[in-house]
Amino acid sequence: MFANLPNSLTWLRIWLIPLFVAVFYLPDGWLPVHLINVIATGIFALAAVTDWLDGWLARRLNQTSAFGAFLDPVADKLMVAAALIILVDLDRAGIAASLIIIGREIAISALREWMAKEGKAGSVAVSFIGKLKTTAQMLALLLLLFHDPLSGLNCQWLGRWLLDIAAFLTLWSMLHYLLMAWRAMKDQPA
Repeated sequence: MFANLPNSLTWLRIWLIPLFVAVFYLPDGWLPVHLINVIATGIFALAAVTDWLDGWLARRLNQTSAFGAFLDPVADKLMVAAALIILVDLDRAGIAASLIIIGREIAISALREWMAKEGKAGSVAVSFIGKLKTTAQMLALLLLLFHDPLSGLNCQWLGRWLLDIAAFLTLWSMLHYLLMAWRAMKDQPA
């Protein structure tokens, strides 16, 4: 089922990525920096909402599909990687935290694919620590994209702090998933 409402929302998230990136690379002077930050934050927030909404609708409308299950995490990882790369380029995010987060996403995606081929996909299902990591990461990215102070809140400082927490949770969740996979596969022949 390639064309249903949940998959259309996932495709929308993918189509938002070039728009999100382009906002930051408009010619100088086309838009004030604050407005660029607001627009980019809005696009990223819309993408985050569609991420939640497509999964909810797929379950609610009974429109889950193997294609949707494949495409949804790809869209998420592309959007997060694009945001992190831009934030590093703008010197708003640390390189180490960004590499940890992007590297973990690639590693865990490969692990999940391998475990699915082995018939053990359930052993690396999303855990609480993974959800906590995602929450910290998304809040950090929204704050770092917005960048400017907000009602006395230093978005840059809080965003960097949350991104460091997200990087720590990223490592913790990666170790958790690797341990779960090891337990599921330890008795399998090589």
